[in-house]
Formats: sequence, structure tokens, C-alpha cells
Amino acid sequence: MNVRHATVDDAEELAHLILQVEKEAEFMLFEAGERTLTPDLQRSQIEAMQNEENSTILVAEADGKLVGYLVARGGRARRNKHTVYIVIGVLASYRGKGIGTMLFAELERWARTKGIHRLELTVVVNNQRAVSLYRKMGFEQEGIKRHSLLINGKYVDEYYMAKLL
Repeated sequence: MNVRHATVDDAEELAHLILQVEKEAEFMLFEAGERTLTPDLQRSQIEAMQNEENSTILVAEADGKLVGYLVARGGRARRNKHTVYIVIGVLASYRGKGIGTMLFAELERWARTKGIHRLELTVVVNNQRAVSLYRKMGFEQEGIKRHSLLINGKYVDEYYMAKLL
């Protein structure tokens, strides 16, 4: 298992990974097939984030392929440049194998070298596997976004969670 920062050479495989995770996962923001993510669009996003001091995309490799990702998008204003918003996804067949833990450990190492002070994310309250991972990694619940998503015809709440470095 290897965790590293994404490069433009990962664009095609990363685009496919993100779309596959959205297809498999019940709790991602985008539903299966809801958006078009092409290798060119992914390449542009990687290039843009490489030019931002406080943003990155981490990827996890196993068995010769990408199996997980973590996007950390930094604040753009002077007042929130110390903050990154996180989105993470792991292929269903690789969940429960420590990939999320490894991605968060690398994120924290990177964030400390960049002077990032706050890591933040949102998570559906009944996504117990994710909530457990985030708590294990030191994230704390700060609030609740009531009825923030509509999943399978039902409104669901999300936790605001954050970790201060």
C-alpha cells in the first residue's frame, strides 16, 4: 500500500476512481452518474491544485491501481487560508483495510508542513464507518447541518467535524 500526492499522470485513473466510488457509496454528495468527470477535467483540477500552496489530492495505491483518494481544498481568502475542506473516498472492496487512516495520516503530515491549522469536513450522521474513522483520527463534531442532503427520498443530517493542528 502506498499513499502519495496525485500527479497529472493520475488524471485518467483518478477520474475513473472517483466515479466508481460515487457509484458504490451511499453517502457521497454526487449520486452515481450525476456528473461527468473526464480525464481532462481531472487533469485540470490536479494542475490547479498543484499551484495552490494549501490544496492537494492524495491517492492510495494497492495491487497496482488507485483504490482511494483524499481531496484537501484550502481556503482562498487570507482569513481562511489556514483551513482545508476534505473529501475522501475508498473503493468498496478496499474499505476497512486502513486506507482511510493512511490517507489522513499523510494529510496531517502535509498540512503541518504547509502551516494548515484546521482540517474540516461534513459527514452524513448515519455513516457510522466514516464517523468512526474521523473520530479515530482526532476530528470532533462541531455542529449539525439539518436536512442538508436528500438521499433515497429522505432528508438526512450531516455533522460538521473538524480537527485543529
